Amino acid sequence: MINETALLESPTLRSSVLDRTDVLDRVKTLSLLPDGMHVTTAMVATYFEVGLEAIKSLVKDHRTELEANGYGLLTGEELRSFKNLSGIQSRTRSLALFSRRAVLNIAMLLRDSEVARQVRVYLLDMEYLARTQPVENPVRADASSLDDRIDQRITHILGKTVVPMFNALIETSGEHRRELIALRAGVQRIEKRLHQHNARLQRLEGP
Repeated sequence: MINETALLESPTLRSSVLDRTDVLDRVKTLSLLPDGMHVTTAMVATYFEVGLEAIKSLVKDHRTELEANGYGLLTGEELRSFKNLSGIQSRTRSLALFSRRAVLNIAMLLRDSEVARQVRVYLLDMEYLARTQPVENPVRADASSLDDRIDQRITHILGKTVVPMFNALIETSGEHRRELIALRAGVQRIEKRLHQHNARLQRLEGP
């Protein structure tokens, strides 16, 4: 199993888990530039709750690794084009940009940040689960069966929990009675549609 120390020390191990960028948003929301793909050095520092110099120092020490994972420094015409495309209003002559992979890379290098540590914990937990779950050959019928079970479970929750809850609220509510009745009707429509959806699936998958 990969441990945190190995992750901090090994470029090879870091590279093996860089696709799991979703762990960033499990810890806290990563705000992106208007292009929806990049963040600046200041935004990275804000995310990890550290100073700008901490991020700049990591870039200096691990520039090649970070560049391989989406870090870049824009200048000249490239910077002007990016400003025009993304709508950024800035007079800066250069702009360092990080992709989500590069931000995750920073999380695996940054030692003095509680946010970075939490990202590594999530990352290691996910990697452990991926390594310990049994490997099975996926069968399409199993996926369909899973979808059916999910539909049935949702329908069960709506019919046995949510609708009765609305009934109880309606009985004890005066001022918001009409709103609750309307909400209950909406839930019941969803329940009916799920029943219809499940019935259609069963007909399509039948012999």
